Amino acid sequence: MTDNLDILIFGAHPDDAEIGMGGTIAKHTAAGVRVGICDLTRAEMSSNGTVETRSAEADEASRLLGLAVRTNLGLPDRGLYMTKEHVDAVTLAIRKHRPRIVFAPYWQDRHPDHVACSHLVQEAAFNAKLRRYLPDTEPVAVEQLFFYFINDVYEPDVLVDVTESYALKTASLEAYQSQFNPASGGNGYVATPLNQGYLERVEARDRLLGQKRAVGYAEGFVSKLPIVVNLFS
Repeated sequence: MTDNLDILIFGAHPDDAEIGMGGTIAKHTAAGVRVGICDLTRAEMSSNGTVETRSAEADEASRLLGLAVRTNLGLPDRGLYMTKEHVDAVTLAIRKHRPRIVFAPYWQDRHPDHVACSHLVQEAAFNAKLRRYLPDTEPVAVEQLFFYFINDVYEPDVLVDVTESYALKTASLEAYQSQFNPASGGNGYVATPLNQGYLERVEARDRLLGQKRAVGYAEGFVSKLPIVVNLFS
């Protein structure tokens, strides 16, 4: 099976992509689109759970969403910086999977790792098309780079109706019991924004975005470039 993907989504941590666009992922995989996620870190700095439990949870979420592939670059959690090493790692992931469309976190967010991931992907998507950059690998020109929201929501350029796939988004998020369910850690869990009604707020956000176009649920995306459409074709 080829490694080539139609869509490649980058997140700083396992669960970022599911929060921002789990419904869009499920909608596209159900239609036969090859979708993959590349997590930059193993979330080893998370207050709850372990690297091992987070990896198992990501595997279950990937199964539910029908991903073609999920990889992890193993970069340091809370240590993502605009270095050549980190940009190269993301660039090589793009060149390996040769996606038509790439998604990254929106460049404004309360979590610094989400912001860093956004900037790294922007740099890497540009570098991936340069034939003299890392010349031992084939260049790839990404057709479109979109940005998804995680914690903070801004005005989207594009909405995807995810009403029919929303149950799968919910299931994929519930796979991350260590992050979202206070009871999963027994007496040892630490209260964080993620286990204090976070999933309910994600659902409320997606309902409000859907309301903009009179659909049940929607996920919003931003593009820095104009989006080309063909009307009535």
